[in-house]
Amino acid sequence: MTRTVAVLVGSLRSQSINHTVAKALAKVAEGRLVFDFVEIGDLPLYNDDLWHDGRGPEPVERMRAQIAAADGVLLVTPEYNRTVPGVLVNALDWGSRPWGQSVWVNKPAGCCGAATGAIGTAAAQLALKAQMVTLGMVVMGHPEFYLKFDPEKFAEDGTVTDESLRGFLKTYADALAAHIERLS
Repeated sequence: MTRTVAVLVGSLRSQSINHTVAKALAKVAEGRLVFDFVEIGDLPLYNDDLWHDGRGPEPVERMRAQIAAADGVLLVTPEYNRTVPGVLVNALDWGSRPWGQSVWVNKPAGCCGAATGAIGTAAAQLALKAQMVTLGMVVMGHPEFYLKFDPEKFAEDGTVTDESLRGFLKTYADALAAHIERLS
């Protein structure tokens, strides 16, 4: 059975390496997972005053609906100053409110990320996983995904050209699909 995954990428750059990696992951997951990329760049900064009659601004409601409709969640994070980018934290905050109506609770979830440095996004993912658990997501623990991004392993269209990397991405996608299936 094909499952839908709401994918939130914590980078807004048009040439984001994490967007490239997420799209490559979507390609190797075809047939098991459908990636629904959730726009988070248009979310206002979290402000409790923006709720009116239990509804947030339109971009917030759209994001919440996409996540609620998905079978699982994948958070793809860059690493800024050894932690999670504010845009991704902001999306987590909007999804967790109003009190008692979090879209994150009991969602099967994974997180991954890429950076040009040797440890990928290990520090950011450590912080992110703690927040995901606090928000009630059921986080996949293994395999872990800390990628040192190498642009030579990707074609211009984002296709993975390196067999070893393709195998790594497939292993992760298969594990995420199994995690979501097990909890659905």
